[in-house]
Amino acid sequence: MIIGDDWFTKNMLVNTLYRNENLRTQLTAPSEGSELFAKVLNQLLSQKDVHTTLQPKINSFDLNLYSSINPYKNMPDMSNSIGEPFRFQSIDPEKINQVLEGKLAGMGEAIVRAGQKYNIDPALLAAIAQHETGNGTSRAAVEKNNVAGMMGKNGLKSYGSVEESIIDMARNLSKNYLGEGLLNISQIGAKYAPVGAANDPTNLNNHWVTGVTRFFNQYKA
Repeated sequence: MIIGDDWFTKNMLVNTLYRNENLRTQLTAPSEGSELFAKVLNQLLSQKDVHTTLQPKINSFDLNLYSSINPYKNMPDMSNSIGEPFRFQSIDPEKINQVLEGKLAGMGEAIVRAGQKYNIDPALLAAIAQHETGNGTSRAAVEKNNVAGMMGKNGLKSYGSVEESIIDMARNLSKNYLGEGLLNISQIGAKYAPVGAANDPTNLNNHWVTGVTRFFNQYKA
């Protein structure tokens, strides 16, 4: 406890020192002890904090006491997760719906839900889906409900619905990209759509980073 912060203790000390006239008169003869005593008394009377006078000793006590009673001392340090890019940020689904067309039309709410579930920015999900499908018009989107270019053992995956594809995309990006420490669209693109990949004979991956970035920025405007 810091004495200067305890109103009750401070007032009790002042009253006691006032009553003891004999003790006060003893301060007339200067000495190291009396000077310190007078200084403490003056601080109390002027409502100053005794913490300044006794700082070295009291700080040490308080630090040890805090360490013993601090309920958060064993909690993990979350400082590195603060500001992590591409984690979930709220966005109005209608802002997404105003842009998406074709098989992606009206998928704003599904994209936001997937983003919430896997803690990933819906704007990134929408931007990748836009680029991968030519805004909902690609053959993979129309025939397989695949809006993220997700591959399986036998080539492009097929989904029962577009929302199912969006959820799978969010899971994959959260675990295998953001979860692996990839911090920007260029780093994600190098793994998601590597230039010169065998399954990209027309070199469409060359435009992945530029396209996704452009679509992503339109949601952040």
